[in-house]
Amino acid sequence: MDFVTVCGLEVHTELATKTKIFCNCSTEFGGEPNTHVCEICSGMPGTLPVVNKRVVEFAVRTGLALNCEITRYNKFDRKNYFYPDLPKAYQISQLYLPICRNGWVEINDSINGGKKKVRIHEIHMEEDAGKLVHDEWTDSTLVNYNRCGVPLLEIVSEPDIASADEAVEYVEKLRAILQFCGVSDCKMQEGSLRADVNVSVMPKGSTEYGTRTEMKNINSFRAIHNAVEAEAQRQIELIEDGEKVVQQTRRWDDGKGTSYAMRSKEDAQDYKYFPEPDLPPIQLSDEYIQEIKDNLPELPEEKKARYVGEYGLTDYDAKILCSDKAFANLFDTTVQITNSPKDSAHWIMGDLMKLLNDTQTLPENMCFRQESLGEIINLVAGNKISRDTAKKVLTAVFNDDVIPADYVKANNMEMVSDTGAIKAIVEDVVAANPKAVEEYRDGKEKSFNFLTGQCMRALKGKAPASEVTKLLKEIIG
Repeated sequence: MDFVTVCGLEVHTELATKTKIFCNCSTEFGGEPNTHVCEICSGMPGTLPVVNKRVVEFAVRTGLALNCEITRYNKFDRKNYFYPDLPKAYQISQLYLPICRNGWVEINDSINGGKKKVRIHEIHMEEDAGKLVHDEWTDSTLVNYNRCGVPLLEIVSEPDIASADEAVEYVEKLRAILQFCGVSDCKMQEGSLRADVNVSVMPKGSTEYGTRTEMKNINSFRAIHNAVEAEAQRQIELIEDGEKVVQQTRRWDDGKGTSYAMRSKEDAQDYKYFPEPDLPPIQLSDEYIQEIKDNLPELPEEKKARYVGEYGLTDYDAKILCSDKAFANLFDTTVQITNSPKDSAHWIMGDLMKLLNDTQTLPENMCFRQESLGEIINLVAGNKISRDTAKKVLTAVFNDDVIPADYVKANNMEMVSDTGAIKAIVEDVVAANPKAVEEYRDGKEKSFNFLTGQCMRALKGKAPASEVTKLLKEIIG
């Protein structure tokens, strides 16, 4: 029997606000444990939350970017449960009137080809919980409440995803849109973007969904892909063995490539939701929503289309440059300096990405001046430095954030512009390699390439290759 995978994702993103959703505590990542905490986010009796208006603005901005309807009259609800990393034993969230509903994201259809829309059921605002730290040496568990109250958006999709590849592409699209909107840094390694993955399977041709399971807090694209594939296969094997799939929450272990049951899966009624009594409803005006819409930044798909239409880039190059806000920002800056979109794209997608891969650096962690790459490209275009020298300068820029022109001057990397000096060195090379000269005169082209290489080595790569080639041919005759 053939089975179809059915997947829906609940993606949580921490918002890039300076303070928490209901208090003035810092949202900065890291810090000593339990130092970004106050009476409100630690749930002390008698304290009252106050909504951070920036969180509401970011939620509306996200909803508009994801083609959602904005709920003009929305409110918070209290989700009651006890987790040791949530000190007040309930979470302020939105159930009945979430701020955004009925959106969509377009992805590639991995089953039927073409494009498809993954529908977004809702986006709601809520507060994050703290973090448990398990100490194996003392066999104890510590709790850090710094993350309590950090503002979250939960983006809940419909079960429209049919494969692991589609799940990854959907989250990649979400991540890019959130980054370009400026609402989240989406640093998955720091937990500011993570996904709960819901998976079920059903016989091909059936219209009745199977029993779903949920895997919580997965924070890498690879882990999302592996989790969807492995869980679908686990459920298929259970059904084929005559067993039933149990609705439950599972923990995904990407290192071992398997998941483990944690608890039976809760439904909404298990949380005993009721309207949050300490927060009034939020009423959004048409003017407020229109103002946010008018100020939306250029989104990834729009930027990609502009790169192709205005700059003549290929779809592939434009897609890569728009896959991360850091790449797009660097490309835009570099094009302004060089006026050469193709050179700018070539350097970013070639030498820069190699440096990122070699050093295992994420694009958002690049820490050099945005203008430096364009300055390097202009130095090459102006015959101030060679291409090989430019690579060395880029490495120094990447590692130490040097100023390209200053670094070139300090390390005597400028091109030799004195034709007489270049000619003298070429003559020395010709005199030192009579055999290669004769072989070239006899028609052996490789010997000329050898002589050219010897000249460039003697000149330490600091002469224009075209000038060296010209002089070499003149001298050999």
